[in-house]
Amino acid sequence: MSQKTERPVLSGQRIKTRKRDEREKYDPTGFRDAVIAGLEKTEGDLEQISKYLDSAGNKLDYRRYGEVLFDILIAGGLLVPGGSISQDGEKPRTSYCVFGAPEDMEAMRNHEQVFIKLSRRYKYLEKMFEEEMRKVLLFVKGFTPSERIKLARMTALWLVNGSVPPTVLLVLNNEHLIKDGIALEFLLELFLTFKQEKGIAYLVQALKKGGLESKLMDFFPPNKRTEEYFKQVFADKELNEIIKLHKAQASQEAKRELQQTLIDDINDEKAHSEITADIKEFAIRTNIPDHEIIVIIWSTIMSLGEWNKKEELVTDQAVRHLKAYCPLLQAFASTDRSELALILKVQEFCYENMNFMKAFQKIILLFYKTEVLSEEIILRWYKDSHANKGKMHFLEQMRKFVEWLQSAEEESESEDEQKNGE
Repeated sequence: MSQKTERPVLSGQRIKTRKRDEREKYDPTGFRDAVIAGLEKTEGDLEQISKYLDSAGNKLDYRRYGEVLFDILIAGGLLVPGGSISQDGEKPRTSYCVFGAPEDMEAMRNHEQVFIKLSRRYKYLEKMFEEEMRKVLLFVKGFTPSERIKLARMTALWLVNGSVPPTVLLVLNNEHLIKDGIALEFLLELFLTFKQEKGIAYLVQALKKGGLESKLMDFFPPNKRTEEYFKQVFADKELNEIIKLHKAQASQEAKRELQQTLIDDINDEKAHSEITADIKEFAIRTNIPDHEIIVIIWSTIMSLGEWNKKEELVTDQAVRHLKAYCPLLQAFASTDRSELALILKVQEFCYENMNFMKAFQKIILLFYKTEVLSEEIILRWYKDSHANKGKMHFLEQMRKFVEWLQSAEEESESEDEQKNGE
């Protein structure tokens, strides 16, 4: 019985690649040349530029060269690290771009429309544009002063229309952009344009959304990071809301630091006199008033409690817990405003933590007995200074105690009148 002999297989055999599987060589310069040639034919007519870009996307690979496309539309050519334009080729740059336009806002808005139309036609470019802006903003030092102004104004427009998120501005927090004041100068121009286009309230909202509200001082050169200079710079540009935002943010950070200081002192079992001294020193340094400090103390000491989930047990537990901290609270219940702020905070806490709804009256009574709260402020709260949260419930809880206070006050007044009569 004959057997079939196997055919030998050649090693190193070449597999023929189909044409469609071959990947074209990456050629940003060739893409640039094609786009610039098309733009030059429009002679700078922005309507014609939009039409050209619309149709060219069917022939040119925008998906692969989206970053190069935006380089050309912004700077006129292929950007290289540092912000200069690549000079390879016969026609490396076009003037039909943002940097080649006049600085006035009308020209900027007209160019904005080119980008809007392009992104609407080719949606996949939106994400590429965000990445492009992170890169371009890093190169801002390499641009001329006029180009920086145009880019700042265009960036403001792109922020306003949602083409880029405000988080892209965080790339300006870079040492080589900060030390010479370039980052600050750029942001000031951007803020002014944004305010002009959308209003200061929306600018503040955008800064919060981008996480910049706590980092504004970081954009100042290190040798100019003072509160006085910060205020002067933004006041000169009539951006007073930015000063308010910065102050509010600084105050929030200081309050968080104070709360941590208080927790550390309590955990270290420091005496109340030492804790009080630490807080007062911190308050003077950071300008936090007593009516805000007393609220922070309340919130901190209540956060340290491990509360029973049973409503009938939590009241006695809260009173025992708070009794230990009454001397500390008393040290900062120094004004009528501080006392009222504390009562309102207790009311809010008891309303928002349902297990404490029945504890309100006992807590206020404790504070009255330990002279944290005065009779006058408790009566004022009851009469017209209470909050709406759980109002009827808490007023009813306090009714008998308030009636007792009022009758005691009347007896005291009667005794005083008798003495005066004698």
